[in-house]
Formats: sequence, C-alpha cells, structure tokens
Amino acid sequence: MIATKNSIGFLAVAGVAMFALTSCSASSGDAVGTWGEEADSQPHLILEANGKLSGTDGCNRLSGGWEQDGDVVTFGEVATTAMACPDVETWLMDLDTARIDGDTLLVKDASGSEIGSLTKASQ
Repeated sequence: MIATKNSIGFLAVAGVAMFALTSCSASSGDAVGTWGEEADSQPHLILEANGKLSGTDGCNRLSGGWEQDGDVVTFGEVATTAMACPDVETWLMDLDTARIDGDTLLVKDASGSEIGSLTKASQ
C-alpha cells in the first residue's frame, strides 16, 4: 500500500512538473521574423536568424544585433538615424529588451519599463 501511495504521489508531482514546463515553453516563441507593420510611419523590427536586426521607428532607421534566451530578447548595440519626425511616435528608439508573448513582442527600455509592443507579421 505504501508503494502505491508513493507511486501516486510521484506521478502527481511529475504531472505538475510537466504541465509547468509545457506552460513555460508555450509562451516562448521564435523571435526571428518581422515584428510590426512595414508601412509608412509605422514602427517595425526585422530580426534575422544570424542575430542582426533592422527596422524603423516609423521615421528613423535602426540597425544592430539581438539575442534570444527563452522568451526574452536582448538588443545589442543599436545604431539609429536622428531625423526630425513630426507626428511620429519614436518610442522604438529606446528599445533595450523585449519579451515574446505569443505573437506579440513587448518592448522595454533600459529601466525595464514596457514602452510599446509589436505584433509578429505573417510569414
């Protein structure tokens, strides 16, 4: 009888652990691709498999590097142009890290505050 209780307990713990691992991995997606709209005055990022990024905040061009660890994306040195951009929200210029939540890239600044989001474009 003790062996049965231990077996049931072990299976319950294993089931909970598997559910937790599955739940965590479900929120983590592949960052490679285009995030946002490639349209006039719209922010977007293109994250390439080789760790390079390009994009725009809707006015200024961005280029640099990135890495992914789970659902977190860390942006390396990012170079930008510095044009005057009337009527364009230039929040993407402050990107530092991001978190992937399904088909949404939640972009954060250096203080860890969420500054905006981009939806993954259809591939």
